[in-house]
Amino acid sequence: ERSLKPSSSNPVHKTTSPIEQSYLSITMSLAKAVGTTFGTYMIADYLSNYLQHPTQSMDYGFLNGLIGREIDTKWWGTRTEHIVGVAACLAVTDHASQAMFEKVMKKPLCFAKSPATFVAHTFFFIFTGVTAYCGIDAALNPAHEGKRMEAFKGETYNSYVGTNTAWFEPYVPVAVAKVAGTAAGNSWIGGSLLPATLAYATVKGVGWTDWGNKGLNDHEMKLNGLLKK
Repeated sequence: ERSLKPSSSNPVHKTTSPIEQSYLSITMSLAKAVGTTFGTYMIADYLSNYLQHPTQSMDYGFLNGLIGREIDTKWWGTRTEHIVGVAACLAVTDHASQAMFEKVMKKPLCFAKSPATFVAHTFFFIFTGVTAYCGIDAALNPAHEGKRMEAFKGETYNSYVGTNTAWFEPYVPVAVAKVAGTAAGNSWIGGSLLPATLAYATVKGVGWTDWGNKGLNDHEMKLNGLLKK
């Protein structure tokens, strides 16, 4: 007579070990944290454009059609490529850098307890993240064909110059807390979005001279009536 008791070899009834459960939990938590950071950085990059170019029309590539603007290039060289690409790279390097510093320090990375170390982490993850994006863009962007290494070297230098302006980022939540209270400084807007938005603006603005009518691509020059006839 066949037993109705489920077989232990049946994958449906297979249970995971405590180690596997712990690994899965850590992986899911990390994925969620990186995803949240990715989203925050995309929003920050988008908002920083209003600080850098308050009266100019930006080129968002394939998204231009949604806001009634002419589409030139759908992806490469557009603000949308920058928003998505840089945020993805920074989300990875931010969490990787935190893990690296915490492993060396053997304690959680905290600005209040280790301000100098946290500032070093800030410089490191921004520079490596932005430079990684520059490398990917230099390697894949058709506009750089025949001069890819030259483009990468130039963009890496710009990344270094711009990153040096972002030292203030960890101090922004502290300033917000003093002005608007601890809850505001610890909030997503005051503790994450605002610091990132300001850092994006200075890194791009200083590193790439991306202010006002400067730093615009050819299509943006056209959208803003700045092309010489």
